[in-house]
Amino acid sequence: MSPRFAFTIAATDGRARTGSIRMQRGTIRTPAFMPVGTAATVKAMKPADVAASGADIILGNTYHLMLRPGAERVARLGGLHAFMGWERPILTDSGGYQVMSLADLTKRSEEGVSFKSHLDGTRHLLSPERSIEIQRLLGSNIVMAFDELVPTTSTREVQAAAMERSMRWAKRSRAAFDAGGDHGANNAIFGIQQGALDEGLRKASADALVDIGFDGYAVGGLAVGEGQEAMFGCLDFAPAQLPTDQPRYLMGVGKPDDIVGAVERGIDMFDCVMPTRSGRTGQAFTRDGPINLRNARFAEDQGPLDAECACPACTTWSRAYIHHLVRSGEILGAMLMTEHNIWFYECLMADLRRAIAAQELTPFANAFRARYKRGKGE
Repeated sequence: MSPRFAFTIAATDGRARTGSIRMQRGTIRTPAFMPVGTAATVKAMKPADVAASGADIILGNTYHLMLRPGAERVARLGGLHAFMGWERPILTDSGGYQVMSLADLTKRSEEGVSFKSHLDGTRHLLSPERSIEIQRLLGSNIVMAFDELVPTTSTREVQAAAMERSMRWAKRSRAAFDAGGDHGANNAIFGIQQGALDEGLRKASADALVDIGFDGYAVGGLAVGEGQEAMFGCLDFAPAQLPTDQPRYLMGVGKPDDIVGAVERGIDMFDCVMPTRSGRTGQAFTRDGPINLRNARFAEDQGPLDAECACPACTTWSRAYIHHLVRSGEILGAMLMTEHNIWFYECLMADLRRAIAAQELTPFANAFRARYKRGKGE
């Protein structure tokens, strides 16, 4: 039997680490990027194509799946892996972010968050216990504790209250996970550090989470509009407040240069809708910066999206053809653009792992940023 959860650091370079997480569903190479499969699908991609890009793990969304098709239904159909045809590990978020984004439809209490479905207006209660139950029914391999997220622009009093409640919810989440029978015994749970941009609140949150005990720790509450400089300022201290021998996951990040900077600051795991969402709206990520394929200048460009990319889109079709698909609203355009973007992100993670292992992260990161920034015209 393979281990339930085993994190190994193979090499370090400054604060950056490369290694692996071994689970029964497979090994996750770190630093890792998790494509987002919100509704049991990485939009516009088949699971086999996501795996071919180099992704070891994907993310599923608790809030959306609880509403449609329903966690109990997914469980009856064999769990999320069988339902969507993905055999590798799956991490599920807790639903806390989506609940915060629906602030006008929610009512918060110590018990949890009562909210109206954005689909049909039905009312639901999402508590730490229900969040963990949904993730168990889905068959999640890495379960996230339920937390309360508030904007970084909130007052310190509001931030402190939300962090303290999140820590109480984290303790309840851990207890619910441990009571989950075989699922709890064979999978993992991560706690989520909160505290906005405040170093003292972040430290108090980290200490509380470590006291409860988790398999890994997420840095939550960032990438919600505070900007890269403020985010990096927080990451200059937040990861170091968490255990060094367990994975650190930065939730909802992000842009390629965000990821590079976060890896330099000790982050091991990432997720973001950006590569898939951008693919569906005509933006391709390249080593020379993002490009908008809707732009007329690509109408007769016979080159690939990225000359250094080995993805099927880049090795088979031209920018001109993909420009035509995008401008025509053809489904294939979204498919090819999304596949390329996921490949780009996974190749970036592979490059980061190699650079850390070779003790060459700083020159790699500086060269990547300089080239990417020039391409953006900055």
